[in-house]
Amino acid sequence: MEHKNKTKVIAEPGKQELFIIREFDAPRELVFKAFTDADLIVQWLGPCDMTMRIESHEMRNGGWWRYFHKTKDGMEFGFHGCIHDITAPSRIIRTFEFEGLPESGHVVLETAHFEELPKQRTKFTIQSVFQSVADRDGMVQSGMEGGVVDSHNKMDELFEKLLATKSK
Repeated sequence: MEHKNKTKVIAEPGKQELFIIREFDAPRELVFKAFTDADLIVQWLGPCDMTMRIESHEMRNGGWWRYFHKTKDGMEFGFHGCIHDITAPSRIIRTFEFEGLPESGHVVLETAHFEELPKQRTKFTIQSVFQSVADRDGMVQSGMEGGVVDSHNKMDELFEKLLATKSK
């Protein structure tokens, strides 16, 4: 399926942050729900060649989350974090940690903004602040961009399906 909206990943050299920006052809409330509703998250989050399961999902201020992506040959990759603030439907502030690194403590602070656009569209921007430039560069070199693009493309397909069902 061809996707007209493209994901931008901006990682300026020498900085500890990166930005992910994407527009979606869906209302802000639905895009926000896709990021906070466990039943929707498992349908879009992660690379196309992996399945996803949720171990913990407390989408509230002070809540905790833990997800796993599984390859076809059975390897699992875990991710977890805590929720600092949820302001529906405009913002989520949380931490993110990939459990596959040799030592723990590579915590990323993420702030996601959901901006309402004309014609029932939404601009999603996430700022990820890493503890070091090396951590940020390691994440970029890990191939995370491919997983993010896959996720956003699957989200486009989910929105298309949900909006078609809603209009019937």
